[in-house]
Amino acid sequence: MAERILIIDDEEHIRRMMRLTLEAAGYSVDEAADGVEGVRLYAGGSSWDLVVLDQRMPGIDGLETLRRLKADSPSARVVMATAYASIELAVDAMKLGAADFVRKPMTPQMLRNAVAAALAKPATIEPVSSPAIIETITMNGFSIIDGKTDELHAPEQRRFVVESPGGTSHEVVVEIDEEVVDYVARLVRRRLPLGSSFWTEEARRVLADYLWAKGEVPRSRKLVLDHLDRDAIIVAEHWEE
Repeated sequence: MAERILIIDDEEHIRRMMRLTLEAAGYSVDEAADGVEGVRLYAGGSSWDLVVLDQRMPGIDGLETLRRLKADSPSARVVMATAYASIELAVDAMKLGAADFVRKPMTPQMLRNAVAAALAKPATIEPVSSPAIIETITMNGFSIIDGKTDELHAPEQRRFVVESPGGTSHEVVVEIDEEVVDYVARLVRRRLPLGSSFWTEEARRVLADYLWAKGEVPRSRKLVLDHLDRDAIIVAEHWEE
């Protein structure tokens, strides 16, 4: 019998893409458009092998939905998916018992891999502690691992390991421009220090955008974070360490 997967996501086109991808891989799939409907459909979990759960939804968000699913069925397998990944969010999801954490946008292969890996793990009742490494996979197959900073000597830099689709690895440095730090401070009326994980996530975004647009690792092995889009400013307004 095909393994059953429940997709909980408020974006219809995303649900459709995930459903077609997973059905093509042989899974039986159903959908819910928000957390409340997802919890209702899950109904104790006896009919489901795995849930793919969006984080950002109207009503109850992904973390609250995850809490309710795990309260209903402590052994629930849940893969969290979000376009707004942060270390804090990943840690919270893993502490609540998520089996995996993937970042949007995702390719069909990324989704299939995450689902297969989660289904291969034994269903556990106790949530795990926290992920040691946060990994971002771009749509064209590059992996970005880690985001180290030297707070003593170079707090404005983030160092990432980038693995190409062919398997080669390179270290890439993203430097945070002091002017963009000042710009954010003026807009949100508080200063996010260079050591903040907010800057790590924005540096990761700059690197992921470059890899997606160029299809190659920067030849200089260095990029500069010198501007933020509107969505990032909104995130900065509510960022908590």
